[in-house]
Amino acid sequence: MKVLVGLGSCGIAAGGNKVLQVLEEEVKNSGINLEIKKVGCIGLCYLEPIVEVIDGEGKKTTYVRVTPEVMKGIFKEHILNNKVVENNVISGEDIEYLTGQKRIALRNCGIINPESIDEYIESGGYKALEKVLKDMSPERVIEEMKISGLRGRGGAGFPTWFKWNAARQAPGSPKYVVCNADEGDPGAFMDRSILEGDPHSVIEGMAIAGYAIGAEQGYIYVRAEYPLAIKRLQIALKQAKEKGFLGKNLFGTDFSFEIKIKAGAGAFVCGEETALIASLEGERGMPRLKPPFPAQKGYLGKPTNINNVETFANVPWIILNGGSAFAKIGTEKSKGTKVFALAGKIKKGGLVEVPMGISLREVIFNIGGGIKGDRKIKAVQLGGPSGGCIPEALLDTPVDYESIVKTGAIMGSGGMIVMDETTCMVDMARYFLAFTQKESCGKCTHCRIGTKRMLEILERITSGNGKEGDIEKLEELALNVKEGSLCGLGQTAPNPVLTTLKYFRDEYEAHIYDKKCPAKQCKALITFIVEAEKCKSCGLCARKCPANAIEGEKGKPYKIIPEKCVKCGTCIQVCRFNAIRVE
Repeated sequence: MKVLVGLGSCGIAAGGNKVLQVLEEEVKNSGINLEIKKVGCIGLCYLEPIVEVIDGEGKKTTYVRVTPEVMKGIFKEHILNNKVVENNVISGEDIEYLTGQKRIALRNCGIINPESIDEYIESGGYKALEKVLKDMSPERVIEEMKISGLRGRGGAGFPTWFKWNAARQAPGSPKYVVCNADEGDPGAFMDRSILEGDPHSVIEGMAIAGYAIGAEQGYIYVRAEYPLAIKRLQIALKQAKEKGFLGKNLFGTDFSFEIKIKAGAGAFVCGEETALIASLEGERGMPRLKPPFPAQKGYLGKPTNINNVETFANVPWIILNGGSAFAKIGTEKSKGTKVFALAGKIKKGGLVEVPMGISLREVIFNIGGGIKGDRKIKAVQLGGPSGGCIPEALLDTPVDYESIVKTGAIMGSGGMIVMDETTCMVDMARYFLAFTQKESCGKCTHCRIGTKRMLEILERITSGNGKEGDIEKLEELALNVKEGSLCGLGQTAPNPVLTTLKYFRDEYEAHIYDKKCPAKQCKALITFIVEAEKCKSCGLCARKCPANAIEGEKGKPYKIIPEKCVKCGTCIQVCRFNAIRVE
């Protein structure tokens, strides 16, 4: 019998380490022989901590929302007496969350111990690297990637084989392979989960890329805010070197390859490849003009290939199973699968990997379980701060690069933030623009000043001071910023504003002309009122109000003093009679 404990960042944050500690103590006290495996996130973040018990015949029982006390019960009943603890077993609906997926990049996450190279090898690890070094020429490897149709999963969707081929053919030596793990989108955690759950797949993918382009050195540029990912990467690199999968003369061939980690300081702009290269070189992370492209002149002025984490994680699978197997999944122009981080007002928040071509509606409702509280969905933000808001009417849009772009959004790295009817779309645009404005490196005027002026207008509108002409000015500025910015950050920063103006213009108009927030979220545009006929004069709202803005006496309806009210919503939360409404 063996027990798997989910210890990705989400599992640890939910209390996974405490659960593991209890399990280890119980095993020690009982003296039984039990294999305990620490695994990464399987994607069911909303059910963490997760513990899986696998008996001697391979039968698996998955326990969810496991507390230390629950773990004691599982140990006593299931592990010692082979009796399943039904209360915490995963439900059929939650099992559908996994069965509705096609897992390639996430194939080992939540299944193997990310700190054990032997488990990765048992799952077929490093066989792809051995295959290319012994049986395939670099040109054949690139051709296999071309057959697969794999496009960069970092957002732009550029054909992977083309970048590899360009770097291989570029004159100059040495050449470099760089993994972009600078995942900075709010609500995105795809790359982090792969690095935490299956770091060797990325290492193997990078080594294959190195062989294909003629590089002997690789770098993983990862956010310093990902300490667990960095720790497991360091362990994986050490193990790979000890096993001979990194270093000199791999598998007895002339090919040598090394990988180093570079921890980035957390600048969002360093997700752009030329800014990343500048940071890697020890310079300030600021973009450079293209051309020349990194494949021609990248790190230290030498040919450099840059792909993101998910892209590299797909490579070993493609080599072992064939490019045609990958190409059979997805659509004509968007092959394979895509990993998404589901967040926001969704019942089942977590990580999913689905075939390209599936609709947004299927992802949100069939896999994600729909909207929290069964509210009505309003929109989904795709592509993070660089993406756009897609309204409910367009949820049948297929998840592929071309279809998503037509809506005004972009695929991005895979963040999918779901919004319900309580979300103010104007404030949502303000939030994302505030992020990109803050993260602008300031190199080009359009991005540095243009986003600042746009943010000032949005802040004015959400604070109740919007005026006629603001919408037109926003549109004009947005288009100028898109056209005049040097890199992808500035060119895409206006997307949340442009898409909300396109699909939710009435909300902007309500804020400006009616001085109302339809979603009742912007504090400057709402008023809290006690409905006299519903109020029971219990006084609970007055006692709980942090601003002492509610007054009244026994037997009479209470009143809210507008001048004192800070609109925190505490009164609504504590009122048992639904006597307080927002206007």
